[in-house]
This record gives sequence, C-alpha cells and structure tokens, in this order.
Amino acid sequence: MTDTWRKLGASTQMVHGGSLRSHFGETSEAMFLTQGFVYESAEAAEARFKGEADGFIYSRYANPTNEMFEQRMCALEGAEAARSMASGMAAVSASILCQVRAGDHVLAARALFGSCRWIIETLLPRYGVEITLVDGTDPAAWEQGVRPNTKVLFFESPTNPTLEVIDITHVVAVARSVGAKVIIDNVFATPILQKPLELGVDIVVYSTTKHIDGQGRCLGGVVLSDQEWVDEHLHDYFRHSGPSMSPFNAWVMLKGLETLPLRVAAQTSNAGRIANFLAERPEVGRVIYPGRPDHPQANIIPKQMEGGSTLVAFELKGGKKAAFAFENALKIVRISNNLGDAKSLVTHPATTTHKNLSEEVRAELGISDGLVRLSVGLEDADDLVADCDQALAAAV
Repeated sequence: MTDTWRKLGASTQMVHGGSLRSHFGETSEAMFLTQGFVYESAEAAEARFKGEADGFIYSRYANPTNEMFEQRMCALEGAEAARSMASGMAAVSASILCQVRAGDHVLAARALFGSCRWIIETLLPRYGVEITLVDGTDPAAWEQGVRPNTKVLFFESPTNPTLEVIDITHVVAVARSVGAKVIIDNVFATPILQKPLELGVDIVVYSTTKHIDGQGRCLGGVVLSDQEWVDEHLHDYFRHSGPSMSPFNAWVMLKGLETLPLRVAAQTSNAGRIANFLAERPEVGRVIYPGRPDHPQANIIPKQMEGGSTLVAFELKGGKKAAFAFENALKIVRISNNLGDAKSLVTHPATTTHKNLSEEVRAELGISDGLVRLSVGLEDADDLVADCDQALAAAV
C-alpha cells in the first residue's frame, strides 16, 4: 500500500485502493477464479517457493483478487498487512490461535457473540490455554484480570447484542503492562466509525459478511495488523490451516467496499432516528444506542467512535411474547440473524445468536427475553419508523 493512497479520503480509497489491472485494462477488478498458477520453468517454480521471486503459488496462500481486497482494507483501516478469511469466525479464531499455545492466558470481555465466546470458553481450554472473562466496561476488571502469562486481550466494541462500549485505550494500556497483544472485533462500529489501530490496538478482525459485503451475498472475514505480526504469527497458520476466502467472495467484497462509506452513513442516520423514536414508546423499557446521551458509556463514545453504529438494541416490557409479536408484525423489516445489510433486519438474541448461553449468563450480560436487536438498513427512515410503530401496537 503506497503512501499516496493512505493520504486520500476513505471514499476514494474504497473505489480505487489496491486495484490491480491485467493487460486487458479492465475497469472493474478482475476475478481470478483459479486454484493454482503456472511457471515458466522448473527453476522459476523453485525460486517462487523459496521466496526468492515474487508471484502467486496457490490460491489457498494468496490470490490476485484476494490481494486487491486485502490492500483496500489496509488502506481503509490504516494497517500494514491483512489476510482475507472464509468467514468472520475464521478470522476471529485465526487471530487468536496463531499466537497462543498451552500455558498461555487469554483475557476477554464477557460480552461476546455466541461463537466468539465458544472459542474463548470452550475451544482454548481444550488445548491448555487459560482463559478469564471479565466485565469489559469495568476498567479495574481488566487490570485485575491480566497475568504474567497473558498473551492476548480480546473484546468487541460495541458488543453484540447489548452495544456496550469498552474503553479501547485503557485495554491497550493494560495489555502493554504485560506485553500482550490486543485484538478487537470491530464489526459493530465498522471501519468507517472506529479506527482501532489508531487507538493502539494490535489486531483488528471483521466479519466481512456484515457491512463490508452489506447486501447479504457472501461470507467472509479479514484480519489486519502490522507486517511484523502477520509475518511472525499469522502467515504460516494461514497457509497451512486453510481458512482462505474464495476469490469470488473477495471480488464481491471489493464491490461492497466501493459503497461502504455511503451505506454506513445512511444506516447510522436511520438508526439514530429509530432509536429516538423507540425511546419515547411506552412499550419499550430501555433503548441502547451509542449515539444517545443515555447510553451507559456515553462519556467514552466520543473518544473513539465517529458515529452511533447501525445497530439498535431495545427491550420490550412484555418479554419474549412481546418481542416475538413485534418481530412477527413487522412488514418491511425482516427477521434474520445477520446484520449490516442494506435491508433492515431484526433478531431475538436470547433464542438465536446467544441461545447457547445459560440463562444465568444471559442475565449477567443483559440479554433478557424482551431484548431485540435491530440492524438498520437503507430504507426510507419514515417507512422504518412507521413499520416499528405498527409492530409495537401488536407487542402489548
């Protein structure tokens, strides 16, 4: 990634960054649907495998389309290097597993997407990695949780689904005290609204399935960091364990990035409008939205976010029955566990994304039976408000 691209605005980078044209001079990025690559000679193949000559070897290792996507993500994130993955969970697991071993300790916030929490709570201990879960919004909990053998601090901010906001710079300072690396899942903030690397975070992961694709088409993930960390930890893990993204999906992600700034801005505006509407409704017990002054971490948000997110969480007073009635009554908003889509989507976390957590853990995290997570799309804001209005009438 050249310095020229880094100096340009995000919208320009998302249209042009990382572009690699073949001799045909195509306007749209080419899609290289190939498993492998050929060499001019046996000597050329040997040199490429030895790292003495540039070039692609095998699409599990690297592919021209994937490389364009990775470079464009680096331009947006301000990262030196990236690896595209088959899914968001492939990115999360790779970012952790590539750098820990038996006897190491991982400290994580307790408020995590269900599959992320499974990686921390269930998978890592199987291989002798010690883990601790803490209240991520409590600065003292991070300080008390670190150990001399802590290698990774992992968290989401905002969190899924209760939109807690964690003080990123404080977590980074705690990690520095023991020489640990910080990984953040930045999906809910998007790379448009939050720049973790600028705040000192070491590794950023995304499910590109969400806002980066943004139109419900393909699975994907990406891990971004500095070149040294990627070379030392992620490179060999990635080559040999095989979590690579399909070149077709990488091409779709490139197309998604072209409109990402526009989509996130419009969705965030819509989300703020809906959050304010819901906050005035008697059927709603509480609204959680990072763009509102009544958010529990409202004092932290302006320090690290440029907007309030495209997600709104709210609790219906009537519990599960009211939540289900609300969802079933919606006409425009569709029921789905995905998020970040151009279409507005709603889900009931207690029975979907976080259903595998015990009732006690869900209560600890604030995931009540009445909690609804709304991913706000690109529809007309008045239409979305009207749809929520009529659905709330069914939720009494």
